[in-house]
Amino acid sequence: MNGISPQLQNQITQYQQTQQQLQAVSTQKVQMEAQKREMTKTSEELAKSTGDVYKNVGSLLIKVDDKEALKAEIDDSIETMEIRIKGLEKQEKSLREKYDSLQNTINQAMGQSSAPQ
Repeated sequence: MNGISPQLQNQITQYQQTQQQLQAVSTQKVQMEAQKREMTKTSEELAKSTGDVYKNVGSLLIKVDDKEALKAEIDDSIETMEIRIKGLEKQEKSLREKYDSLQNTINQAMGQSSAPQ
């Protein structure tokens, strides 16, 4: 990065860090959305079930006596995931704006520094 001002070097570093953060948040959001879909499907299947129902507890399957309580627990988990997803979406939007802003700033600075003098 010879010939690049320390300020521009700092902005490039911030840009790279923001890019990494954006990727991490996006990955978390995708994973959370997949978990939510799985929990929603589980809740739907539980509502349809007529026989015995079992719940995973660690490496054990435990018979559930109160299906309604289990369904409420699953629905609460879905609601919590929705809240987390919304938080991740806000964080992703903020990071995207910062990323785009830094990209524009760097592009302008690079354009100015490569102009003939």
